[in-house]
Amino acid sequence: MAARKPLIAGNWKMYGRSAALGEIPALWAQVGGVAGAIDALICPPAPYIAAARQAAAATGVQIGAQDCSPAADDSARTGEVNAAMLADVGARYVIVGHSERRTLHAESNDLVRHKAEAALAAGLTPIVCVGETLAEREAGRVAEVVGAQVRESTPADARIVVAYEPVWAIGGASTPTIPEIEEVHHLIRETLAERLAGEANGVRILYGGSVGPKNAAEIFAAMGVDGALVGRASLKAADFAAIILSHPAAK
Repeated sequence: MAARKPLIAGNWKMYGRSAALGEIPALWAQVGGVAGAIDALICPPAPYIAAARQAAAATGVQIGAQDCSPAADDSARTGEVNAAMLADVGARYVIVGHSERRTLHAESNDLVRHKAEAALAAGLTPIVCVGETLAEREAGRVAEVVGAQVRESTPADARIVVAYEPVWAIGGASTPTIPEIEEVHHLIRETLAERLAGEANGVRILYGGSVGPKNAAEIFAAMGVDGALVGRASLKAADFAAIILSHPAAK
């Protein structure tokens, strides 16, 4: 089987304005030389997706979205955006099930799976996020919680990406140890194998949670880590480039 191509994705969350889109060509100026070895992705807020696609037009940076409706078809759902619309304005990926959506909007595993299925139907690649809270980790429930999220949140389709983001590590100063990251990535791979058999080997599994220029190289060296889902460190071209260039595939 061919090696999985690393994917390093930037989730801008609800940060930035149109002026920030200039960071996309600035990023490419620094990482364009490794484009054949690594996929670079920016997921800006929804109002900027079309403009981000224009800003990335002369680059190899791909553009994604941060969420989509579970409804695959056009329908009377005021305020929602379906995956076909995201594809229409240039998105190629969409994040679903991020812990902020699960927590702030009470999104269930079932809803996340429906969103991922809608993304696939529109030709988008869903990045399905999973991860435990600190209380769940301290209670020894990591395998139970993350295993259930993978089984119930992912479609039975290998055209997905999974992102492990321990909730307690997002936006903070703490990250799991490398053995802890490797353990959960192995668990995710094994759980995917239950659903996808041999096809699970082709699914990329990213790590997310306080990834930055200082710790990215160590995280990328962990067994089973196929890239990263980066938060605020992806907003500045210099920081995001430093993360991308720290991957072994960039050497």
